[in-house]
Amino acid sequence: MSPAFDELVQRLKALPGLGIRSAERIALHLLVQKPDETPALQKALSVAAAKLHRCPICGNLAEGECCSICADPNRDSQTLCVVENVPDLLAFERSSAYRGRYHVLHGKLSPLHDVGPEELNLDNFATRLREENIREIILAVSNDIEGEATCHYLTENLIPPEITVSRIGFGLPSGAGVVFADATTLRSALEARRPMS
Repeated sequence: MSPAFDELVQRLKALPGLGIRSAERIALHLLVQKPDETPALQKALSVAAAKLHRCPICGNLAEGECCSICADPNRDSQTLCVVENVPDLLAFERSSAYRGRYHVLHGKLSPLHDVGPEELNLDNFATRLREENIREIILAVSNDIEGEATCHYLTENLIPPEITVSRIGFGLPSGAGVVFADATTLRSALEARRPMS
C-alpha cells in the first residue's frame, strides 16, 4: 500500500504469534478503524519500555525494585516453580492454582540453537538455592527434548539433593478426546496418572 504501511506491517509481523494477515488487520485497525487509539498505544509502549525490567530475584517483569510476586509476603517462599518464560508464569497465575514463588529461566537448553547454561537465568537460580529456604522445586518446563535436558541439567548440577523436586504432569487438556491426542501426549497422560480419590 505504502512504504510506511509496509514497514508497520513488517514490524507487527515480527511479533510472536502474528502472521502477515494478523499484522495487516492490526495495522488497519490502528490506522483506519480506530486511529484515535494509536497515541494511547504509543504512550503505553513507551511507558512500559521505560519502567519495566527483569526482576533481579526471579526474572519476571518488574516495575519496582522487584516484581509483585517476590514482594508479596503471603506467597509460599519455600516452594519455587521453575518456568521457561514470563508467559508461562502468567499462565500459572491466571490458573490461581499456585501460591508459591517462581524462577524464570528465559529459555531452555538447546544445543541446536546455541543455547547453553550460560544463556539462561541460572546464576541467580544457584544463588537463590543457597540463600533462600527452598524446600520444593516444581519444574514446569515444556515436555520436549530441550525441556527434558533442562530439567536433567538443573537436577544434576544445581539443585541440592535435600530439596524435593517434582515435575508438572502432562497429558490431555480438559474437554479433549483421547482419539485426538498424539502418542507423546498419551504417554505423558499415562505417566502422570494418579489414584482416584
